[in-house]
Parts: sequence; structure tokens; C-alpha cells
Amino acid sequence: MFLRRFARPSSLMMMAKVKETTGIVGLEVVPNAREVLIGLYNKTLTEIQRVPEDEGYRKAVESFTRHRLKVCEEEEDWEVIEKRLGCGQVEELIEEAQDELKLIDKMIEWDPWGVPDDYECEVVENDAPVPKHVPLHRPGPLPEEFYKTLDAIMAGKLDAPPKKDEPVISSTSQ
Repeated sequence: MFLRRFARPSSLMMMAKVKETTGIVGLEVVPNAREVLIGLYNKTLTEIQRVPEDEGYRKAVESFTRHRLKVCEEEEDWEVIEKRLGCGQVEELIEEAQDELKLIDKMIEWDPWGVPDDYECEVVENDAPVPKHVPLHRPGPLPEEFYKTLDAIMAGKLDAPPKKDEPVISSTSQ
């Protein structure tokens, strides 16, 4: 009994912590989440090579995927991985990585970076009527004081404020 009482806790300490539930309906616990994530992140880094090298999408995906892969390779414990990444539970990260792989395929299919050089885009001027389905995102009016100050500067009645690094020279005599 003595050995059981004292030997048992140490053997339990040696075992990895097991998550019982994610607490999210429909999201099952993945006991080997770290290994799954490492595999998905490596696959993502391989698949993203199909996107042109200078595209922002590729740069962003490579950057955050490399970071997440590095954390997963450095840490053994799923709790530490979740804490260091700060992006949810490892099971959620698995879903995100799977979704990113699907998105890479869609981006390749859609080819948004393949716009021909001679492509002409229609430019809508401010005066042109905007279709009803397009929301108007126009800033509100500026304060009246702004326009008065601008008019005074343009008329030369008011000196423009000094630039940040420009010293202020006073005309007062000493």
C-alpha cells in the first residue's frame, strides 16, 4: 500500500495531460493534435509554393504558418501551444489549417494575381452615380474651423504650422 500511494502520483505526473473536451459543440478532442498540426503546417508550406512568390497572400500564409509550426515543434504540451499561439484551442487550429489548405486550392483556381497587364478597370468618379447595391462610405463633413484655417493659410494671412523637426523661430526682439 505504501508503494501504491506514493508511486502512483509520480507515474501519473509522467503521463501527458489529456484533454477531456473542447467545450465547443461538434468539435472533438484530437489526442495527437500537435502531430496533426505539424503535418498540416508542413503541407501548407508545400502547397503555398504554387502561389506566385511576390503575392501578399503567399507571404502572409508563409509567415504565420512558419511561426505556428515553430511553436508546435518547440513545445510538446498542447496547453503551452495554445497559450503561445493565442489563437484558440489546438482543435480549432487544426480546423483553420485544413481550411487554409482548401483556400490555397481555391486561390489557385481563381487566380486573382493573373490579371493581364492590358486589363482596364472602370474608374468611378465621385460625381458618377453609384449603383444602389454599393454602400456609400463617405466621411462626414469636416469642422468649419478646418475650412477657415485652410482659407487663411491659402490667402497667406496665417503662417503654416512648423513641421515636426523644423525649429520655431520667433520674431520677438530680445
